[in-house]
Amino acid sequence: MNEDKLVDPEKGSSFNRRDFLKLGTTTVAGSIMIPLVPALAQGPQPKAKLGGYPVVDVVSLDSVREGTQVPFTYPDKSSPAVLLRLQQSAMGGVGPGNSIIAYSILCTHKGCAVSYRPERKLFICPCHWSSFDPAMAGQMVVGQASHPLPQITLRINAGMIQAVGVDGLIYGRQTNVS
Repeated sequence: MNEDKLVDPEKGSSFNRRDFLKLGTTTVAGSIMIPLVPALAQGPQPKAKLGGYPVVDVVSLDSVREGTQVPFTYPDKSSPAVLLRLQQSAMGGVGPGNSIIAYSILCTHKGCAVSYRPERKLFICPCHWSSFDPAMAGQMVVGQASHPLPQITLRINAGMIQAVGVDGLIYGRQTNVS
């Protein structure tokens, strides 16, 4: 079998197509692996984040009674949020009767801070009166907002309610985590 030979004019050496493909494949594989070497050398890292989001202890489950509102920040210190325990089950809720939920309190219309009004069972924005239903995944009920409030994903771990993610984009951001 006669393979075509490629000749390097400067060195006068030659190699066949098979050698050329081996060299190319090795070069591509090496360029893919080089960025991974430092991470592989360090070994397994502790999980401080879940899906890119930090895991943050918000409050103990035992201290959250019906009607409780717990302000906190998530996923960072510049993102105000509130945890609520409603009287009824809520979409995405955790805990007894799935009644514990949390939301960013920045209105999706203009970023004003909404507040929960228990007598109306709604989050209401004081700027343009957009209203959001916390039991229905923060869905807008009335107003100028075009998106539901971003819901903070919660979990219960060893009696502690933890924030572990956000469903929806927090007002004024291109991404919730950097």
